[in-house]
Amino acid sequence: MAERSQLDLFGGVSGAPRRGPVGPATIDPELADLARRLPEHLYLGTSSWSFPGWCGLVYDREVAAPTLARRGLAAYAQHPLLHTVGVDRTFYAPMTREALEDLARQVPAWFRFLVKALETATLAVFPHHERYGPHAGRPNPAFLDPEQVTAALVRPLMAGLATTLGPIVFQLPPQPPANLGGPARFAMRLRAFLHGLPAGPTYAVELRNRELLSADVARALADTGAVPCLTVHPTMPPLAEQARQLGAERGTTLVVRWMLGTGQAYEAARERYRPFDRIVDPDPPTREGIAAQCRTALASNRRTFVVVNNKAEGSAPASIVLLARTLAAG
Repeated sequence: MAERSQLDLFGGVSGAPRRGPVGPATIDPELADLARRLPEHLYLGTSSWSFPGWCGLVYDREVAAPTLARRGLAAYAQHPLLHTVGVDRTFYAPMTREALEDLARQVPAWFRFLVKALETATLAVFPHHERYGPHAGRPNPAFLDPEQVTAALVRPLMAGLATTLGPIVFQLPPQPPANLGGPARFAMRLRAFLHGLPAGPTYAVELRNRELLSADVARALADTGAVPCLTVHPTMPPLAEQARQLGAERGTTLVVRWMLGTGQAYEAARERYRPFDRIVDPDPPTREGIAAQCRTALASNRRTFVVVNNKAEGSAPASIVLLARTLAAG
């Protein structure tokens, strides 16, 4: 942790004058010590950062979500355990280079962003939903098109985030396998897609159809240098099974996203856990499963990213603290 500790993350925060719309929460010395005991190539974080309920956990005061979205990141990055964060906006629409540069300016040099790729790259057929307008129900011509996603997303990310760019996650929402051409055809298309992306970034593929977990997909990832994004989600089998079927141990980077608790539905969990300020449904088995994957990767000196959603246990920052303690305990 030598490089990170050069920055005054752990001392003097509570007595510093408040500047700007929001500052970091007072640092608990136990968390500072815990952070020093974790490997430098471990990146823990949350799937976003604009939650007013994190007052006292991440932020020094409660401010509106839009303010946190614009200016909360600098305070977020001063938390001793939060070394990455998910950027979800890019799932729905591209961001300009200027907007990405603004994000990069708010964080230390060692911080890394985990960015979700455009859904237009991962939807074979647009769902029947009003937000897709006249495209609803129609085949998506941009599905697994490397040229379009490179121009709209990857190049701006490389230029705007520069060295703070972490993994780019291509999340494939649950969709009928027939729309993907079947598992074998999908693996072939995925390999061609990944081969067509620019060299440099770490590309991670997150599946939400368990029937797509296969040796063919594992080979497509290995052949292109991409990695699986293991996901904790009710639609998917346990992490250990995902890791085994997708060859996670062969990748240069481990990426895990803890999205939604067992038996939960997204909207119901959001209402149940709001304002996301405490653990509501503790899930020690899942936490230990994530820790096991992390230990294996860290033992091989692989970069390890874990991003947690509020809807995992009720409060993503609180889940990160519990996960960090589990890892530190060995």
